[in-house]
Amino acid sequence: MQKQTPLQTLNQKIAEAKLGGGQARIDKQHKTGKLTARERLDLLLDKNSFEEIGMFVEHRCRDFDMEKQQFLGDGVVTGYGTINGRLVYVYSQDFTVFGGSLSETHAEKICKIMDMAMKNGAPVIGLNDSGGARIQEGVQSLGGYADIFYRNTLASGVVPQLSAIMGPTAGGAVYSPALTDFILMVENTSYMYVTGPSVVKSVTHEDVTHEELGGATAHATKSGVTHFACENEVACIQHLKQLLSYIPQNCEEDAPVYAYETKDDESRPELGNIMPQNANQPYDMRRVIEGIVDEKSFFEVHKDYAENIVVGFAFIGGRSIGVVANQPAYLAGVLDINASVKAARFVRFCDAFNVPLLVLVDVPGFLPGTDQEWKGIITNGAKLLYAFCEATVPKITLITRKAYGGAYDVMNSKHIGADLNFAWPSAEIAVVGGKAAAEIIFKHEIDAADDKAAKLQEKVDNYNDTFANPYKAAARGFIDEVINPTDTRRKLIKGFTMLENKTMAMPRKKHSNMPL
Repeated sequence: MQKQTPLQTLNQKIAEAKLGGGQARIDKQHKTGKLTARERLDLLLDKNSFEEIGMFVEHRCRDFDMEKQQFLGDGVVTGYGTINGRLVYVYSQDFTVFGGSLSETHAEKICKIMDMAMKNGAPVIGLNDSGGARIQEGVQSLGGYADIFYRNTLASGVVPQLSAIMGPTAGGAVYSPALTDFILMVENTSYMYVTGPSVVKSVTHEDVTHEELGGATAHATKSGVTHFACENEVACIQHLKQLLSYIPQNCEEDAPVYAYETKDDESRPELGNIMPQNANQPYDMRRVIEGIVDEKSFFEVHKDYAENIVVGFAFIGGRSIGVVANQPAYLAGVLDINASVKAARFVRFCDAFNVPLLVLVDVPGFLPGTDQEWKGIITNGAKLLYAFCEATVPKITLITRKAYGGAYDVMNSKHIGADLNFAWPSAEIAVVGGKAAAEIIFKHEIDAADDKAAKLQEKVDNYNDTFANPYKAAARGFIDEVINPTDTRRKLIKGFTMLENKTMAMPRKKHSNMPL
């Protein structure tokens, strides 16, 4: 048999590496409705842009006859490429090789591209499909996870980190995605949990499926762990690409700005017809958002979790912004624990990566009750307050209707650093609503009246005439301008343009100690 040339050997090894765990396992992967690690990268990256690093890496384990099972690449494909021309670093775990389990060398490959991403200032995207730590390697694989976790924290706020869960992610494997900026999951084929259904059953005697315990729907609606639940892998990858279009390469860059020709008339007549006549009647704040931002540019984040607050990215006049908005169509837009944490996390991401913030306010206060108090609404509500106070990006607030009590302060008020504060004429800015205020201020007068109901209504009307408007706040300078709703878009485009060179120095410190 003729000896292979060096080039033939190279080509043979490349072909072997690209086959992962072999054709039979690839076929099995496809039968479960999943793509392979390389197929996912082909969909994610620009054509012919992927450059692989570590194709020929092999594990070093010699226990349990593992030396007899060697696969080039060791269960993860790593490298760099471009998405819409922008440099990104990627790793894609290969479930056909030892179930995508993480070994010492598997972890080293991931750490290498994370280090490169930080040195070169580009996003890191992880496509996760792993059964967890490789048991045969013991502590080496656990050490590999910790090496990745450490780099996740070093990269946090330096470069964007995005995690797509494309299959099982269990045990220690869940913590790297949890440390990244955004998590995307695929319905019915991906799941995340610290302990699986069998352990849950043995400890708590609960019967629960993988999907019920840690599937995309559970984490999108109940825990809030995932920001996006996608119907399939193709949709998940499209979401990744769209998400990247709103954020910069790193913390030193400004948020993306696309060419936009400002029109002579940026008015939006439909914004004048959204607010109900009855102040207690709900409306969908998404209609306000869509009326303000560039057409079809709103990209909602965490849509199915804590629905009383809406967060997401959009473009306004071609400029990328982050939107935080109370949602009066759900729980009257009240702030509770989940809404506060959801919004705080989003605000901190935007601030870390220079994405300006637009805050739309219609909030009756914080949700009352023993459940909220005992679970820590004080500390959790303070997280949102802290996030807005800490943010130095351009911040514009618009009060559409209610802004009551401490929630007025928390929702990016002038007092905690908002640059511009607008209000619609329908805005109501007060400590409490009219009825509650009248019952406290005029209690004795109401109690002494022959017709208590009539006297109460009289005092409610009196209080509302005084405070259920934006003009007391405007007189104090807490509101910069009361504006016609139809003129909102023009005001915001000009406001964000004016603020584009904003700089702000914060006190010197090692790091802050936000209320966690």
